[in-house]
Amino acid sequence: MYTLMNLILLVPLLVFLFRHILSRQRRLRKPYPPGPKGLPFIGNILMISHFNHRGLAKLSRTYGGLLHLRLGFSHLFVVSSPDIARQVLQVQDHVFSNRPTTIAIRYLTYGGSDLAFSNYGPFWRRMRKLYVMMLFSRKRAESWVSVDEQIHKSVRFVAVNVGKPLNVCKLAFSLTRDITFQAAFGSSSSTSDEVRLEEFLEIIQEFSKLFGEFNVADYVPSWLSWFDPQGINERVKKARKSLDGFIESVIDDHLHKKKGDQNIDEESDMVDQLLSFYKEEGKVNNSVTKINLDNIKGIIMDVMFGGTETVALAIEWLLTELLRSPENMKRVQNELASVVGLDRWRVDDTHLEKLTFLKCIVKETLRLHPPFPLLLHETVEDAEVTGYFIPKGSPVMVNTYALGRDPNSWSDPESFNPGRFLGPGAPDLKGNHFEFVPFGSGRRSCPGMQLGLYAFELAVAHLLHCFTWRLPDGMKSGDVDTIEGPGLTVPKATPLLAVPTTRLLCPIVS
Repeated sequence: MYTLMNLILLVPLLVFLFRHILSRQRRLRKPYPPGPKGLPFIGNILMISHFNHRGLAKLSRTYGGLLHLRLGFSHLFVVSSPDIARQVLQVQDHVFSNRPTTIAIRYLTYGGSDLAFSNYGPFWRRMRKLYVMMLFSRKRAESWVSVDEQIHKSVRFVAVNVGKPLNVCKLAFSLTRDITFQAAFGSSSSTSDEVRLEEFLEIIQEFSKLFGEFNVADYVPSWLSWFDPQGINERVKKARKSLDGFIESVIDDHLHKKKGDQNIDEESDMVDQLLSFYKEEGKVNNSVTKINLDNIKGIIMDVMFGGTETVALAIEWLLTELLRSPENMKRVQNELASVVGLDRWRVDDTHLEKLTFLKCIVKETLRLHPPFPLLLHETVEDAEVTGYFIPKGSPVMVNTYALGRDPNSWSDPESFNPGRFLGPGAPDLKGNHFEFVPFGSGRRSCPGMQLGLYAFELAVAHLLHCFTWRLPDGMKSGDVDTIEGPGLTVPKATPLLAVPTTRLLCPIVS
């Protein structure tokens, strides 16, 4: 009886002490950033349908450039100010260098075995070096040659279809897919027919939707792992199974090549090199940077997703904006006629450097339609930004869409005005102007930026130089919409249809 009385008296004392310590810790640390008030236990989960780049930009206009949201017992922070983006991406880059893990990311990247979604550390550093060496370096001639060859192939395809409405989305996806397949896998796409192209597009687009969709199941306790109100977990399993079949066929093709004792050389493609590393490292027992089969699958997934969709969508958005802006279309085509000449159809590297206005159009397209409107980061440790507290392990999103439309950084930010990038002092694409970071900045910036930009610029230069583009009969420039569909990379909701006509004085030949 005496012991029971002691316990009854002790419990309130322990609760009081716990609350006192917790309250003291809260007083000692900085406050969380401002944000909408949430409900008990669930926080802001009922607002989850608004957690896209547009909805978050709207919330930031109310609560400021560093926004705090609570999802169950988890925290989410959103950066929409260039000054705060500089803190996250440059000044404290090392603190925000991890990637958040969701159910979709964990499952579709083979447990974070790829480069894009793996956490920062020795393994990530090695993977990034391999990416550059195997695919993105200027020394890797095959990657850059594949861009030229596949663009010329696409130009010839358009040439035999002049006068017909073309689905620009499919045209661009077919081009970027074949560039990626030749550069990374050493061969043209095995999905060349229309049916397989549709299947490939569906896989990539579903991945984009799953990576970009907020999943309520990510913010419930682990003992509620079965909870899947949006049905996303089942979609993830289906998407992984579809991609697995393709990736395993790529690996099997390379494993069964009759290569004899051929070593890694310049003729080996990315998958050959990865398999060689995998074979050699099978003899090493204690390497923290050791590559396994899941890493190879993760890298192939990264290249397929990042190397195809981002450039393809950028091409479609650029033509969309130019068809809405005929005066800019005319100006860039006059520049191409002056620099390249209407008596030749091939645009070379030497021409690109002189195509000043074309580069402005590329930048303006990326400002309005960044490849990844939400850059995903996670804190390695507790952090303080502009006097606010961000705990360790918190997801932090940098809203590049909001940065590119910040009225304090851009005049008339909603309008398509390539001329804003003319003249000295205009933002470049190197990640040092934090109002304009379409490829990110710092150690987690896109490793394939140079190759992707080269493919983007060269593709649109050929399409605009060789052809005049108009809308299908009955449509005017004001009828072209910019409504976005769902996804991490934000496609057009309705694919662009456009009719090409030849504008050259010379034939387009093979």
